[in-house]
Amino acid sequence: MRFILFITIFSCFKFTFAQNPPKREFRGAWIATVSNIDYPSSKFLSSEQQKAEFVNILNQHKQAGINAVVVQVRTNGDALYPSELEPWAEWLTGKQGQAPSPFYDPMAFMIEECRKRGMEFHAWLNPYRAVANVNTSQIADNHIAKKRPDLLLAYGNLRILDPGHPESREWVTKVVTDIVRRYDVDGIHFDDYFYPYPVSGQTLNDDATFTKFNRGFTNRADWRRENVDLLIKMVSDSIKSVKPFVKFGISPFGIWQNKSTSQLLGSDTRGLESYNDIFANSIKWTQQGWVDYMAPQLYWYIGFSVADYDKLTKWWASNANNRHLYIGQAIYRVNADANWNANEIPKQIRLNRTTSGVNGSIFYNTTFLNRNPLGVRDSVINNFFKYPALPPAMPWKKANQPNAPTGLIATLIQNEIQLKWNKAQSLANEIDKVKRYVIYRFINDEKIDLNNAKAIRYITNSDENSFTDSEINSALKYTYVVTALDRLHNESTPTNEASVQVITQIEDEPEVAETELFQNFPNPFTNKTYITYFLSKGSWVKLRILDNLGVERLLLVDEWQSVGLQSIEFNNKSLPQGVYMYSIETSDIMLTKRMVVE
Repeated sequence: MRFILFITIFSCFKFTFAQNPPKREFRGAWIATVSNIDYPSSKFLSSEQQKAEFVNILNQHKQAGINAVVVQVRTNGDALYPSELEPWAEWLTGKQGQAPSPFYDPMAFMIEECRKRGMEFHAWLNPYRAVANVNTSQIADNHIAKKRPDLLLAYGNLRILDPGHPESREWVTKVVTDIVRRYDVDGIHFDDYFYPYPVSGQTLNDDATFTKFNRGFTNRADWRRENVDLLIKMVSDSIKSVKPFVKFGISPFGIWQNKSTSQLLGSDTRGLESYNDIFANSIKWTQQGWVDYMAPQLYWYIGFSVADYDKLTKWWASNANNRHLYIGQAIYRVNADANWNANEIPKQIRLNRTTSGVNGSIFYNTTFLNRNPLGVRDSVINNFFKYPALPPAMPWKKANQPNAPTGLIATLIQNEIQLKWNKAQSLANEIDKVKRYVIYRFINDEKIDLNNAKAIRYITNSDENSFTDSEINSALKYTYVVTALDRLHNESTPTNEASVQVITQIEDEPEVAETELFQNFPNPFTNKTYITYFLSKGSWVKLRILDNLGVERLLLVDEWQSVGLQSIEFNNKSLPQGVYMYSIETSDIMLTKRMVVE
């Protein structure tokens, strides 16, 4: 009866199988602070509550396979960190300019917690927005809107720093440089708000600035675009001069220009154009090498007639200009309508992975990702982010490898394998320092292949030189190698190989008294797995593989076997992708386990 029930349960599930996972992939999540969208959940939390909430967010992201967070630290000319330039953000304490109590540095805390989990921290800033709504926003005395009202432009109730004024560019660059100097950020990140998005009935009057600072331009649109270009280049140059290893990325609106008779380079879309409507010439920024990555916000579904995710992903990939491309994905839209069903985000991830030039994605936003709409977060974890991934390296920042660790030793102690190695020689230059290590594990006669993402057993969170592998199975040989990573994820050559045969230790353990069927390993698998079981007494044994309806597909063992541990190597040549069971039947017991073929 138990066996029949087991079959009935699993026959009701629909399983989606992932492609072979990439070894390198940027897996990011935006954490929005404006209006308390993601963090903190309220502007009236205590400092300790804020810390606990952020730790919980990171723990959830780590469990989901996220390896980078993009945290909004400047929303409206304010700061989520102590700054001599701009006031504290109201989203943190309820009042702009008011410090958290008891006092602490939120950004320093967030970076430290990211380091504990081996996650990148990108500081997200809105460059121009100064006051979201002059009728409702409370403005501190040291805010740029009060200190330099001559630098502001009005657009309805919105106030922005005037992109055409040289001092606006200098101010934003000064703010960015201050962050880069004082904090151990991995990246600086700008969002999509440049010139204001067009609103019916509103106009942007920058006549005075155009008259005074036109630099010889007669076309206002071209002048506005170059204003933004000048800021991007200035910020880029500043970051490189202070800390050349810090990345600079931008998440523009998803459409640059629509393809037309006058613009053949545009995408096959019919939506708002960032080039013409908000004067953001994002393609130029990659062409000139001013940014390290682009994260276009492709917040539409595959097949959308106005802006098709499929077409836009491929268009952006063809225009990446040898810079990284991380696609912004709208997990917040899942379950909004029939087009945003449980399969949409998985389909988008598959498309990303099969499109040359795409290096990963960033989910918007954290709150919706962790709410797990329609089980999409679970699907991403189980089918796509099950194995860890290294963020992509950036050879234009640094091409040489770090030094390799040495002297790897693997020791079997009880039912765990303890690894130790000598740290790699780390150079004094920050860009060359070894920050983390990658532990690779190979089973029995598996070939040592550092390109096999499934072989990554663990990526350390810091430069520790030991690891304990407690997820081992009996009757198997494990071989390990370790590599070193610098802060830009360049990888060294591997250590020596260190191997351990587990079967001897398990056989010596007297406490296994009953017949037992162990979980096959690896599982899921593509070509080969090992099925291990312990016989409490000699018996005729049948070991079979069944489909999820209980129909026998393969008979692996049909013979008398003696008491003790048995291990069968199963090389799959006929089973298609799917969920199966393997069953052992002796003279007095029948046991089953679930297995997955990818």
